[in-house]
Amino acid sequence: MKESHLHDKGEYSFSTCWNIRRQPGGRAMIEEIAELGFRRVELNYNVTTEMLKEIEPMIERGEIGISSVHNTFPHTPDPDYGTDSVLLGFEDETRRRKAVELLVGSAEYAHRYGAKAVVVHPGEVPIAHADVKQLEKLYHENGRESDVYRTAWAAFIERRESEADSYIKRIIASLDEVGNLAASKGLDVRFGIETRSRPNQMPTLAEAKTIIDALKGAPVGIWYDTGHAIMMDRLGLYDSVGEMEGLMDHIVGVHIHETIGLSDHWCPYVHSGDSRFYDAYLPMIERAGVKVYELKAACEPHQIHESHRLLLEKLASRQQGSAYVQR
Repeated sequence: MKESHLHDKGEYSFSTCWNIRRQPGGRAMIEEIAELGFRRVELNYNVTTEMLKEIEPMIERGEIGISSVHNTFPHTPDPDYGTDSVLLGFEDETRRRKAVELLVGSAEYAHRYGAKAVVVHPGEVPIAHADVKQLEKLYHENGRESDVYRTAWAAFIERRESEADSYIKRIIASLDEVGNLAASKGLDVRFGIETRSRPNQMPTLAEAKTIIDALKGAPVGIWYDTGHAIMMDRLGLYDSVGEMEGLMDHIVGVHIHETIGLSDHWCPYVHSGDSRFYDAYLPMIERAGVKVYELKAACEPHQIHESHRLLLEKLASRQQGSAYVQR
């Protein structure tokens, strides 16, 4: 397998979401990512057991490292346990327990591969996708400060908040069970609950703090998806930077990508053309134990390299500034 010394990405990892549609074979998919200079990958939730037949020997031979896996892993075709689901918050006990079992299964794969984390979409308030799309439409057409958007948003938030507590309680109970089962199996992984891309999905940053505080001592923290957090900030769900202060000690990992309007998974700095906006998210990237680029297929290799170069320059500048202040 080729190895790019010129573009070695060091500790940074790269999600298979970038090329999984283009490369149906597991080996070809991993080789293409390795040629970008990444030594580690995050295996996302669309990776199948068939793909793993090619990927696992590569892991065993040390051709690639695994930073993280994304629940539900490997791919589960049942939408009840997909990425946009009530999942750990199911009121139906049979379905909730199945979600718990699948998450522990993801952790077993992560542990076996030497990964340090499982990325978790914990759940959502089940509001129709069409209602969420209508909010986004009003945002695009009228702006966040418009009366029509504010009225629709207020009604949406009232509905979300009236239903959220019961789902949060079940998510906490489920993650508690997952943590105990993982410990009993000797699984050395952490669970990162991910900031999401739709406003009905959980957790908000306040909900993440509630969940993490309720599970003190458990291997549960926040997976800070920067692009998703930017989207939710723009819609008005939370302050994606200010509200992070209380969670900075609980960051498991980050997904690195930028959002243009409400379109996410673009290369930071490069696609937005904004040389400063993404700087606000550098502290989260610094603190995260697992750093993963989660980019869309439209991102070209030269754009990925340039985005990474800019990111490293920004981080180095921050560290130099911090060292200067401490003198």
